[in-house]
Amino acid sequence: MGTKYVLHFDNDVFMSSVNQAKWNIYSIALQDLTFFTFSYLKVNFNYQNIDQAKEIFSKILDDETSNKMPSDIIEEAKKSFNERFENLDWEIYYKDLPFNPSALSLYKWAPIAEELKTLDRKIVLNSMILKWDIIKKEFKDLIQF
Repeated sequence: MGTKYVLHFDNDVFMSSVNQAKWNIYSIALQDLTFFTFSYLKVNFNYQNIDQAKEIFSKILDDETSNKMPSDIIEEAKKSFNERFENLDWEIYYKDLPFNPSALSLYKWAPIAEELKTLDRKIVLNSMILKWDIIKKEFKDLIQF
């Protein structure tokens, strides 16, 4: 893109690709955060109402329609969430690379040529994991009494 990157934001095809990537990455990140939160609360605070995770996740996605999140991505996200929910080990999820799926999602959906992506795979994944580490620390700090 170079110094003319701003011009690409007027390109409908490019922006459509960016928006598709954005919503798909967001939906996986939201899943990871929801699962992390409920797993952490279950193990460390004996929180038992795990089914509430489904309600919260679904409500957040339904609210995103006002931000023009595509309905097909919402439905796929709900389906993916429910599949992961059924197979999740709540006792260990929060400490077993809980944000790896969203890091991989960023790598997968980034609207960049595949040959360029492969050069940055390790950097992108490590960067995402480090960013999530900040969120995990903030969450743990906030819920301490």
